[in-house]
Amino acid sequence: EEVRFPNFDLIIDNFCKHYAIALTNELQRPFDIIRTSLETTTFKQFINTMGTPGAIGIFNLPPLKQGALFSTSLNLSYTLIEMTLGAPTEIDSESPQRTLTTLELTMLRPLIELANTCFDTTFKPLLNVTSSLHKIESNPRLVSITEDESEVLITKLAVQFKEITGEITLAFPVAALAPIREKLRSLLNLHEITKGNWQNILKNSVRDMVMELTAQSGVMTMNIGQIAGLKKGDILPLNYDPDTPLKVLVGNQLKFFAKPGLMRGKKAISITGLYDN
Repeated sequence: EEVRFPNFDLIIDNFCKHYAIALTNELQRPFDIIRTSLETTTFKQFINTMGTPGAIGIFNLPPLKQGALFSTSLNLSYTLIEMTLGAPTEIDSESPQRTLTTLELTMLRPLIELANTCFDTTFKPLLNVTSSLHKIESNPRLVSITEDESEVLITKLAVQFKEITGEITLAFPVAALAPIREKLRSLLNLHEITKGNWQNILKNSVRDMVMELTAQSGVMTMNIGQIAGLKKGDILPLNYDPDTPLKVLVGNQLKFFAKPGLMRGKKAISITGLYDN
């Protein structure tokens, strides 16, 4: 398919990089996504071979006249849901072999919508796409991006998180890509452009990541029995000297020291030093 759609593999690889960064930023877990295949088939044949997918998103990609299909494998869908609920990074439970519920699809929607910006950025060297998630389903029979006998370009992406591997499938109607075929052919330097900007893309994305800061006055350890026995009015002594600075943690790592106070009637801290380890 590189012959019929030259450089489209690079477009997909670029999407993989952007979506991996988007998932990493959103879930605060490191993701890696790579393209594993690129082929064409009819839309009907594609739907018939989907089996039991996880979430299926239909994206509008104006000014392209037809949209794209974005499908997550069942195991990836449940893994993303568990992460959204705050599950630990070592997820080893087996995924249920059933169709996703409406509630589960609703939980996945924000993660699938992250692809909007990724599609826009990926297609920008070709045309200005303004993508949007039109609908999300779990039943392949309820989605359509083209006629049954029309040809679609299918690409499969392997999603890696630690020891867990899932799959994303993208489908584009061939007729929708026809108007940009010549632009794809002339996009000879896309790989060099992307490679040159990758360091800056990563640097800017890291700067935009949201981290949790904790101003810590003291820490104490209790067993489960003691915690279960706590009641209103109990006093817990903290091993904390009020004359010493607070510890400021970024995530779970000590980074700064600070003193507490008030600013405009609200509690605040003033950074007094950096932790040098």
